[in-house]
Amino acid sequence: MNPRKPASLLTLSLLALFLTANPAAAAPSQDLQDLLHQIFVDHAFTVKAPPQFEWLDDGAAYTVLEDSPDVPGAQDIVRYTTASGKREILVSAKALIPAGQKQALPVEGYEFSKDHQRVLIFTNSKPVWRRHTRGDYWLLDLRTSALEKLGGAGEPSTMQFAKFSPDAASVAFVRANNLFVQDVPNGSVRQLTHDGSHTIINGTSDWVYEEELDLRDAFRWSPDGKHIAFWHFDSSGVGEYPLIDYTDSVYPTIKMIPYPKVGTTNSAVSIGVLGVRTDESKWMDVPGDPRNTYIARMEWAGNSSELVIEQLNRLQNTADLLLADISTAKTKSIFRDQDKAWVDVNEIRPFGQSFVWLSERDGWRHAYLVNRDNSAPKLLTPGAFDVIDIDRLAEPQHALYFTASPQNATQQYLYRVDLAPSNSSSSSPNNNPAVRITPAGQVGYHTYDIAPSGQWAFHSFSRFDDPWHFELVSLPDAHAVRVIEDNSALREKLKPLLENKSEFFQVDIGNGVTLDGWMIRPRNFDPSRKYPVLVNVYGEPAAQTVLDHWDGRGGLFHRALAQDGYIVVSFDNRGTPAPKGREWRKIVYGSIGPLATEDQTAAIKKLCAERPYLDSTRIAVWGWSGGGTNTLNLMFRSPETYKVGMAVAPVPDQRLYDTIYQERYMGLPEQNPEGYKRGSAINFASGLHGHLLLVHGTGDDNVHFQGSQMLINKLVEDGKQFSFMEYPNRTHAINEGEGTTIHLYTLLSDYLETNLPTTPAAH
Repeated sequence: MNPRKPASLLTLSLLALFLTANPAAAAPSQDLQDLLHQIFVDHAFTVKAPPQFEWLDDGAAYTVLEDSPDVPGAQDIVRYTTASGKREILVSAKALIPAGQKQALPVEGYEFSKDHQRVLIFTNSKPVWRRHTRGDYWLLDLRTSALEKLGGAGEPSTMQFAKFSPDAASVAFVRANNLFVQDVPNGSVRQLTHDGSHTIINGTSDWVYEEELDLRDAFRWSPDGKHIAFWHFDSSGVGEYPLIDYTDSVYPTIKMIPYPKVGTTNSAVSIGVLGVRTDESKWMDVPGDPRNTYIARMEWAGNSSELVIEQLNRLQNTADLLLADISTAKTKSIFRDQDKAWVDVNEIRPFGQSFVWLSERDGWRHAYLVNRDNSAPKLLTPGAFDVIDIDRLAEPQHALYFTASPQNATQQYLYRVDLAPSNSSSSSPNNNPAVRITPAGQVGYHTYDIAPSGQWAFHSFSRFDDPWHFELVSLPDAHAVRVIEDNSALREKLKPLLENKSEFFQVDIGNGVTLDGWMIRPRNFDPSRKYPVLVNVYGEPAAQTVLDHWDGRGGLFHRALAQDGYIVVSFDNRGTPAPKGREWRKIVYGSIGPLATEDQTAAIKKLCAERPYLDSTRIAVWGWSGGGTNTLNLMFRSPETYKVGMAVAPVPDQRLYDTIYQERYMGLPEQNPEGYKRGSAINFASGLHGHLLLVHGTGDDNVHFQGSQMLINKLVEDGKQFSFMEYPNRTHAINEGEGTTIHLYTLLSDYLETNLPTTPAAH
C-alpha cells in the first residue's frame, strides 16, 4: 500500500505537506528549477524560425511578414524574387492603419488575389475551441490603397475562412455557421445559407471532423466562381459535453460542445452546391447513411461541373473516391480502397484527369495513380519502403515529390519519381525508380515546402542534437540558394545542455521484433554508476516519439532532467506510425493498449539487462494524451517495472473518446466489447503499486476531464493512494494563463525528484 496522501484538487498544498513530511524525499534541485525557468519563462533556447511565407506566381516569388521599420510593433508584407533574392515591400504596415486609428492591423494571416492587386488580412482572432478561431477580415486594394473592413454590420471577431473568388470580385466567408458572400466593388453582403445554428453548421466543421479529419475550412469556390460547394453538418442528436468554468464569475458557467463518443450518434454530413448569384442549390447524392459514413475530403475535380469526394464508412476500413455531377447531383464511384484494419485519410491530389492516392494494399504505403474510368490503379512508387507523405505533384515536370526513409524509421528525406504524362492510362507499375533528392551527406530529418512549379522549396532540417536550419533550395538538385536562418547563435547557447550525450539505438525484444529508441545521458556520465531512468512514452497510432529531429521545449525538458542526473529514454512500440510497413502499424487493430504495454516493458527490461548503468529498480514513466494513457497502462499492468508515473491528460477509458479516432483503431464498441475492456487502463487500476501523479485541465475539450474523474473514483474504490493536479479551464495543451507552463513542468520535475531521487535512499 502506498502511504502517500493525494494532492488537493486545486492546489499543491497537500502535496507540499507530503514532501515535507517524507524524510526520504529529496529536496527539489534549484539548478533544475532555474533551467526550467530559462526554458519555459525566459524562452532562452527558442528556435528562430522564418516568418510566415506564401508562394507567389507558382514559386517565382514568395512573401513573408517582417517587422516594419516605420510602424513600431507592426509588420510589412515583403516580396522576394526567388531566384535573385530581390526584396520589395509589397504591403507596408502604414497601409494597414485603418482611418481614424493610429495602430496598424496585426496580421494573423493574409491571402493575395491571383492578380496580386488585392489582399485579405485576417486579424483580431478569438478562439472557438482548441484549434477553431474566428476574427475580422480587412480588404486592402493595392491600386488605390483603400482599406475596408469586410463583413457588413456583423459583430467583431465573428468571421471565418474568408477567401477570394477566382476573379477576386467577391469574398466568401462563414459567420455563425452560415455562408456569406460580399461583393468587392460595392461592398454588399449576401447570405447564402440561413439555417446555421448551434447544431446546424455550414461551411465549417463540427468538433470531431476538425480534430480527427483536420477539416476546418469547409467550402470551395468553383474554378469559374459561379458556385460554392460546402460541407453541411446536422449535429442534432449528438451528445453534448459540458465545459464548466468555476473561476471567471461568481456562479459557474457551462459551455456545451457536441462531441460524439465511441458508439454514439455522429453528425449527419452532406455536400451542398450553391449558385453564388442565383437561388440555385443542390445536395449531392452521396450514398449511405450520412450519420454512419464520413465525407473526409471534397474538392472541385479540375473543372466547374464536377466534384471529387472521399467517403469513409463508419469503421473507416473502406474509402471510396466519388465523382459528383453538380447539374444532376448524381455520384459514381471511381475507386475503392479497403483494409482489414483501417484506411488512412487521403488528401485529394489531382494529376491531370487522374488522382494520386496513398494505399497500403501491398503491405507498404505507396502512391498510386487512380483514373476516372474505375480501372486498376497504377503503382507509382514500387519497393519495400513506405511513402511517409506526398510533398508536391509537379505536373509541369511530370514529377512526384515525396518523403520517405527506407533504411531508418527515425529520419525523413525527400525523394522524386518521374511519372508518365498525366493522360497516360496504363495500370502497369511505374518503371522509373525513385531518386533521393536530399543530399546523401545531410543525415537527419528533413521537411520541404515545394513551390507549385516544383523548381524551388523551403527546406527545414535538424537532428536530435542540432536545432533547425532553414534554407531556400532549387530542385531537383537540392542546391542551397540562400540560408534563411541557421540558428547558429542558439547552437552556441545550447552547448552546455548538449554535453548530455544522446544516442539512438535499437533493442531486440524477441520474436523478431526490434524497437527504435533514444537515450539522453547525464553530463559527466559514469558507466560504473547506477542511474535512475525516466521513460517518455506516447505509443499510440497518432505519433512517434523516436524521431531524429530537434524536439523544442519538450526535448529541452528531457535534457534538463538528464542534467539533473536522470537517464531519459523513449521507445516507439509497434502500432506507432513509423515507416516500417503496414503490419508494423496495424498489428494493434482492435487492441490499442495491451501491445504497447508489452513492447514498452520488454524494451526497458532488455535495455537494463544490456546496460548495467541503468537502475532497473528505479524506473519512472511519463507521457501526455495518448502518452498519459500509456503511462497509466504501464503503471497498472507492469507495476513490478515502473515505480513512478506522471500521466498528463490521459484517456483512462476508451469509451469516453471520440468516434473517429477510437473507432478507427478499435472498431465499434458493440462489436469489440472485450477489446475496449482490455484496452482501457481504468480496468487495471487495482494493479497500481508505485507513485502516480495524474494531471488534467478541466477545460479540455479533446480528452475530457471526465475520464480522470472516473479514474479517481476507481483508484479510491481500490484503496490506491495517488497525487492529482487539475488546472482550471485549461485545454488539452494546459498552456493557457500566466505561469501555467512553468507551473506544470515544475510540478512534474519536483514529483520525479521526490519519488525517484537521483541518489538512492540509504538502507
